[in-house]
Amino acid sequence: MSETLLVIISILLLLLLLLIVFFIITFFIKKRTHHSILKLHPYLGRMRYLLEKIGPEFRQYWFDHDTDGKPFSRYDFQSVMFLAKYRSEILGFGSKRDFEASGYYIANTLFPVLTEELSVNVTPEREGKKYVIHKEGLFSRREKLTADTTDLWLYEEDDAIIIGENRKYPWKLYGMFGASATSYGSIGENYILASGFGAKMAGGSWINTGEGGVIPEHLHTGANIVAQIGPGLFGYRDEDGNFSMEKFMGKAKESNIKAFELKFGQGAKIRGGHLEGQKVNEKIAFVRNVREGETINSPNRFSFLNNAAETLYFIQQLQENGGKPVGMKIVIGQQEPLENLFKTMKELNIYPDFITIDGSEGGSGATYKSMADSMGMPLIPALLTFIDTANYYDIRDNFKVFAAGKLITPDKVAIALAIGADAVNSARGFMMASGCIMALQCNSGQCPSGVATTNPHYQKALDPYEKKWRVMNYIISMRYSLFSLAAAAGVKSPRHLKRDHIVFKDEMGRVVPLSELFPTSK
Repeated sequence: MSETLLVIISILLLLLLLLIVFFIITFFIKKRTHHSILKLHPYLGRMRYLLEKIGPEFRQYWFDHDTDGKPFSRYDFQSVMFLAKYRSEILGFGSKRDFEASGYYIANTLFPVLTEELSVNVTPEREGKKYVIHKEGLFSRREKLTADTTDLWLYEEDDAIIIGENRKYPWKLYGMFGASATSYGSIGENYILASGFGAKMAGGSWINTGEGGVIPEHLHTGANIVAQIGPGLFGYRDEDGNFSMEKFMGKAKESNIKAFELKFGQGAKIRGGHLEGQKVNEKIAFVRNVREGETINSPNRFSFLNNAAETLYFIQQLQENGGKPVGMKIVIGQQEPLENLFKTMKELNIYPDFITIDGSEGGSGATYKSMADSMGMPLIPALLTFIDTANYYDIRDNFKVFAAGKLITPDKVAIALAIGADAVNSARGFMMASGCIMALQCNSGQCPSGVATTNPHYQKALDPYEKKWRVMNYIISMRYSLFSLAAAAGVKSPRHLKRDHIVFKDEMGRVVPLSELFPTSK
């Protein structure tokens, strides 16, 4: 009897203790918070925070429709995954696109080009690897990375893109799709290795260093590299923060750095680059010549370039001293500065070797919502504006045009090429191919897939020697699909896609060729 009583008393004391703890916690939550909900509803308020925290994941995997997610839908994400992992984009039953909504479509011809009639270089075959699914269960998928061979689907010599024809070391491209700018610091070494190795194996592709500078991993991949120079001059400045021609010349001597790109704007932010201090480790600080652990904010523009003439003279200086193509990356906004740039090009007879047009829908490791949502033109109107203005001033043939801005699937790339781009850049497409799951943690340094982080712990998630095959597959599959779309449109190569091959359908069902909506003289 006494033992039973002792147990009961112990239980009551434990409950009393828990009750006391409960009231103490409640007291401190209510008294030490400035949040109105927690003051009156401390525990429901905490539950609200929990639901807010896990809400994005629930929406991404459960509640968002397949075609509704932002910045990319599940439908687009899966398209990249299938291209990268399985080298396939085959689907069953039908498309999930909303055909009632307005949008752009590729106009087919009655008599498509046969495969053997395509102007494509498919030889030599390249050793590759892709995933083969052996069993798909409720909680897991059993698949194996299996060796095979694949065609590369490159341009033939007549369609090759020559960048910097007048340079000592011009850059000849046999592909139209490569990686957009991603800076070391925003992304880590393992992602750089995966994307670089993949681009190298696919041939005809490239990677872009972003404004964070060139690091040994970029060079180690052997890939074609576009070395970007931003307003912060990271990797290209002296101890006083001024541009160093000596350091530029040193980079120009690297054989796999094929071109340089001056960053004047980025779609996601029309201001200097931003890198949180928590991501600035010792290596980043050394490469950028900044202090470890301090947040980095680049200037809004190059402080020593105040107008179009100064910009073009500087580009000419880099072209002559480096001997390699030099281009610029811009975002289209006000029309007058663009026209002034083109007028100055004609007056001085100085042209960049290429110009990258970045749409406002482009991504960033860290940006500001107000800029990402509202500043700059989206890619399609930006590209139309740029190409047509260049044609108006009769200078379009003096440089090549790269386009960037959510161009992660073959149909979107084909539309950009038809509008007038020579080639296309994609950052987030390459990131997804490398394992990105769109966790939206790019600015935190805690990317769960090891892509957008330099933290050694998180980088363990990304094995570059496995993911390189996925990047290679993504590039090759993109090119294969583009040739397929070109054939269906009646041309022998994506290089020959024009505005005549694109139509715009409005919500009333009216269809107008893009060449009629936006006629061009070229």
